[in-house]
Amino acid sequence: MTGMELFWTWVAAFLTLSIYSFLYKDNPFYKFAEHLVVGVSVGYIFTINWHQGLHPYLFNPLAASWEHPYNLLRVIPLILGLLFLLRISRKYNWLSRFTIALVMGIGCGTAIPPTIETRIIQQTKASMINIIDQPSLWAGFCAVTILVGTISTLIYFFFSKEHKGILGGTARLGIVFLMVGFGASFGYTVMARISLLIGRLNFLINDWVIGTWNFIAG
Repeated sequence: MTGMELFWTWVAAFLTLSIYSFLYKDNPFYKFAEHLVVGVSVGYIFTINWHQGLHPYLFNPLAASWEHPYNLLRVIPLILGLLFLLRISRKYNWLSRFTIALVMGIGCGTAIPPTIETRIIQQTKASMINIIDQPSLWAGFCAVTILVGTISTLIYFFFSKEHKGILGGTARLGIVFLMVGFGASFGYTVMARISLLIGRLNFLINDWVIGTWNFIAG
């Protein structure tokens, strides 16, 4: 490890400990690290948008509009984008609604079809399993579980009739499947966070403490 690598390792360790210091209480070190993350993120996003968006797809074509006059049409999205800045004006902030409505309309139009395909159609297809022709007894049991869980969960959200009798029992079974699903999702989230914690602890012990000791001893 070189001296410069050791320096940046200490910087990373300081920022890591500053973030974890919030576990004790809110303090200036945590605020500094938090503001640094936000500032770097905004700068990074702006740089990416400039080099991969505005520069190649807006300003370069407009600069070459004398060769390709149809590039002047790109002035329209430029104006719509500038209208976003009018949100800070009390008098003219209503003009930004045109851009917001356009973005929301395009976003919904592009997001709704794949969402329906992945979260409704594909999920419906996945629940349509041939229970009889399964390769093993366990596979058949899993297929039955998926079928029962899907039906009971859907019945739980059927509010047109009071949940009594068979309907009520099936709805309560749906609650069990919902709780299992929520618990699995929460457990997966906790495992992901623990994995991040293990990674940072591994960095602090191996790269920072042991790396600094080796640099001093070597």
